[in-house]
Amino acid sequence: MTQHAQAAMTGLPPHGAPSLPTLVANIFTKLRLAQRVRVLRRLLLPVGPMALAVVGGGAFVKFVAQAHWPRMSITLGDAARITSSQIFDLVRYVEQSNPQALHQVMVVLSRDATTVAAIGSSVAVVLMRHLSNRPTLRAKFT
Repeated sequence: MTQHAQAAMTGLPPHGAPSLPTLVANIFTKLRLAQRVRVLRRLLLPVGPMALAVVGGGAFVKFVAQAHWPRMSITLGDAARITSSQIFDLVRYVEQSNPQALHQVMVVLSRDATTVAAIGSSVAVVLMRHLSNRPTLRAKFT
C-alpha cells in the first residue's frame, strides 16, 4: 500500500503529522459546548446550502436555510450532536473550498488559552506548525 493510500485511510498525511481535518476533529471533541458552537459557526458560515445538505452525511442540513447569514443560530444541543467524523468531513470540505476560513478557525483555537489547555500543548504545537506552514495564508492575516 502506498503512503498516500495509507494517509487517506488514517487521516494522516504521508509525513506522519495529523492532517488539519484530523486535528480539528480531535480538538472539537475536547472543547466545552460553548466553544464548539463558536468553532462550528466559523466552519459553517462559508459553506453554501448544497454543501450543507451533503457534507458530514447531511448532519448540517438543518442550517441550509441560514446559509450565508451573517450569524448562524447554532445551539448547544446542535454542537453536542455533531460527531468528530462529521467535523472531519466539514473541515476537509472547508479546507478545500475556503482555506482562509479554516485558517481563521485555527487562529481562534490557538489564541484561546482554555482551548490550548484542553487540547494539550503537544497538539497546540502541531496546530501552530500547520499554521506556520501556510505562508500564503499567514501573509493575508498578518
